[in-house]
Amino acid sequence: MDLPEPTFDDVTHLRQAIHQASLARARGDHPFGACLVDDEGRLLMEGGNTVVTSGDGTAHAELALLSRAMRELGRDRVRGATLYASTEPCSMCAGAARWAGIGRVVFGTPQEEMAGFGSAGAQSARDIRCRAVLAAAGGEVQVVGPMLQTEARKVHEGFWPD
Repeated sequence: MDLPEPTFDDVTHLRQAIHQASLARARGDHPFGACLVDDEGRLLMEGGNTVVTSGDGTAHAELALLSRAMRELGRDRVRGATLYASTEPCSMCAGAARWAGIGRVVFGTPQEEMAGFGSAGAQSARDIRCRAVLAAAGGEVQVVGPMLQTEARKVHEGFWPD
């Protein structure tokens, strides 16, 4: 199967998602970030994980961003957009991308690499892959990644307990 190739804009926007992950980490949340970009390359919204600061275990960067975008921008603006995620979306976030009508998902660190970041990362690495969730859900969501792995990995280093 041929996988879609990343573009220059993918690199730029994925770096924005990685930056959001570093902001989440700096405020005490898990180091995950995401941004949403329309089909003309305009940044619609960005955000980071707030699981710790909100006390909500579902406040993953991607899910929170998509939920907010649907409320504030509406389904028509979100449909077909690209979701950039610093780390491969978990099954919950991949499902949210499908239900939001996202056209593409671009991610940095793959889930299997999370196993090297301690016990919490090892649990994350056992999740169902983003591509598998989106393929099972049907639709035409393209997935690009992993990419910028060295940059995306740095935000996790030293964060997760052993």
